[in-house]
Amino acid sequence: MSRHQLSRTQVRAFIDDGFVRIDRAFSHETAAEARAILWRDTGCDPIDPTTWTTPVIRLGDYGQPPFRDAVNTPILRHGFDQLVGERRWLPRASLGTFPIRFPSSADPGDAGWHVDVSFGVENSDVMSWRANITSKGRALLMLFLFSDVGEDDAPTRIRVGSHLDIARRLGPAGDDGLSLRELAANGFEESAGRAIALATGQAGTVYLCHPFLVHAAQPHRGTRPRFMAQPPLLPAEPFRLHREGSPYSPVEEAIRKALLVA
Repeated sequence: MSRHQLSRTQVRAFIDDGFVRIDRAFSHETAAEARAILWRDTGCDPIDPTTWTTPVIRLGDYGQPPFRDAVNTPILRHGFDQLVGERRWLPRASLGTFPIRFPSSADPGDAGWHVDVSFGVENSDVMSWRANITSKGRALLMLFLFSDVGEDDAPTRIRVGSHLDIARRLGPAGDDGLSLRELAANGFEESAGRAIALATGQAGTVYLCHPFLVHAAQPHRGTRPRFMAQPPLLPAEPFRLHREGSPYSPVEEAIRKALLVA
């Protein structure tokens, strides 16, 4: 096995748990270069906490070299091939939005459990955006850590194995799927008993997650701001739950497992 490939154990964990953590997916130097750009755009002073006046600042899409480099390392590109399928995903040249979280006792206002919906996004009502059983419009949810993130530094909370619960919710809805409003109507209670994992790690860590994974932000109780990107990996073709002549990807295998497809 190449050092740039996920192990069988990691791929199995992705299918069963809904995510895989990759340490040193990109370099500390790349993370530092990116943080310098992000600090500038926050308008805050890195060494003066009195300028950190809000619990979260959201910054837009970034495609400068450190961001492009971070999402195109050999281990990530191989990981995309292994989890989504070769030539079944679209390369990224940028890293989407950054929710930068600052130490604060204030409610950030966005810490509820949810899944990332992926189509119908032309509607201005976010709660009407949709997901379906073949994850139209999204191949993976990804979490890129651009700063060291410990348990007190607002790590993303993950309900381990919750992607299977969501697949079972989406199955009967077919291609039309369900809106975020419909998915959230029961408070995601079907996954409430799942174990919680925290997306911690050093700068350069990446979590590759099944698109149906239930996750949530949380308040920052640490001392240093947390820098993270959460871009989707986009599909080059639709996922299929019935294939002939080509292997199922781990994303598809997980959905089939949830639905007990023979």
